Amino acid sequence: MTELVRDVNEDELLRRIFPLLPVGGSTQVGPGDDAAIVAASDGRFLVSADVLVQDRHFRMDWSTGADVGHRAAAQNFADIAAMGGRPTALVVSLVLPGETPVDWVEDLARGLGEACKPVRAGVVGGDLASGEEIAVSVTVHGTLDWREPVLRSGARPGDVVAYAGVSGWSAAGLALLESGLVRPAGNHPLVRAYLRPDPPLEAGRRAARAGATAMLDVSDGLLRDAERIAVASGVRIDFDPGAFAGERRVLSDAALVVAQAALRAGGAEELVGDLGQAEAANRLMSQWIWSGGEDHGLLAAFPGDATLPEGWTVIGRVLKPGQASPKVMIGGRRPAISSGWDHFQR
Repeated sequence: MTELVRDVNEDELLRRIFPLLPVGGSTQVGPGDDAAIVAASDGRFLVSADVLVQDRHFRMDWSTGADVGHRAAAQNFADIAAMGGRPTALVVSLVLPGETPVDWVEDLARGLGEACKPVRAGVVGGDLASGEEIAVSVTVHGTLDWREPVLRSGARPGDVVAYAGVSGWSAAGLALLESGLVRPAGNHPLVRAYLRPDPPLEAGRRAARAGATAMLDVSDGLLRDAERIAVASGVRIDFDPGAFAGERRVLSDAALVVAQAALRAGGAEELVGDLGQAEAANRLMSQWIWSGGEDHGLLAAFPGDATLPEGWTVIGRVLKPGQASPKVMIGGRRPAISSGWDHFQR
């Protein structure tokens, strides 16, 4: 018989979770007291937060507890990497319906632990509450290790725009799951990219050392997040339309399969409309790459004469601001696809 959260008390649930969570290399006092103590080696610390809500950010029939735990940690670590920092600790709060299986919660803790160990971050505390749906709220702390942070506001005309990580994989994986053509329990690389994103964390630190002038984590889509750099820096960004040719080769089969399914079903008109299969697939790929989000790659600007560090590829350039021009362009033109994710516009 499956043991549910309502069958145990809070102390018992915590007793089962704590042994599954890493302490972390910077933790001086971990869970068990009213607050944790985490070393801030250079007198400063980075802090960010994210929340995952059931049926908004994950579905129980697609994601295991470990998937959700891994994703919650990874997307928070990406925010620290985007500042040029190193993650040190997570504080995790859970809202759980009483019918949540205890082993799902334990699995979530394992996923958090698996994601934390490579970066030596600890899970140092949090909170538990009951509610109507599962929510996972994570606050991440990090250190700059005596370096200056890389902000969104430093891009200058003449800089190159570069990207680290994959783009479009998570959106393609989600589309495959929604189509019902791929099982979540399988090992499809695009589905895995959606369920367990793998941000290029070390690339953020390399970028900071190489003199990146601006950087952010791409969580809401390249176009939308590039606009955030453009607005903060008072510049325009023009992407190379030939960028991501390699991504298109990876995504092409998935795009054709999803386009065929959409056309047969008469759905996804905003993407495929009355187009043929090949053109519909191309449009899907463009949408995934430029607007998909949730791969948690890193987008940065570097001085035009900089030597880009390992893992970074030039995909555009920074231009002077223009009166009537859009903040973000592809090949000098306003993008013809949607800009990306907005939590309150879907």
